[in-house]
Amino acid sequence: QVQLVESGGGLVQAGGSLRLSCVGPGLIFSMYDVNWHRQAPGKERELVASNSRGGVTEYADSVKGRFTISRDDNAKNTLYLQMNSLKQEDTAVYYCSAYHPRSGVHYWGQGTQVTVSS
Repeated sequence: QVQLVESGGGLVQAGGSLRLSCVGPGLIFSMYDVNWHRQAPGKERELVASNSRGGVTEYADSVKGRFTISRDDNAKNTLYLQMNSLKQEDTAVYYCSAYHPRSGVHYWGQGTQVTVSS
């Protein structure tokens, strides 16, 4: 079982930026559709950004123009989420995931906390 590992979360003031990273030991990201999700206290987990193997990228309306998903499929084999102009409502635990459409396998990380203060 592959466990993805997120990093880069923390406390930031509103208007600031953070970059989250996600690695998957033994996983070849180029073979998967990759996603970032978040879950705020008392709320359902929501899909924030996705990037398919074919290069199609989509964002939740709430983060469009502020967040950017990218992947480094070479030796670093890392998924990123660049978050700019952060708002208090972006406070949540952020999770990365990797989905293989053909097999249906879906790997998840354990999450990293992002807290945006006023």
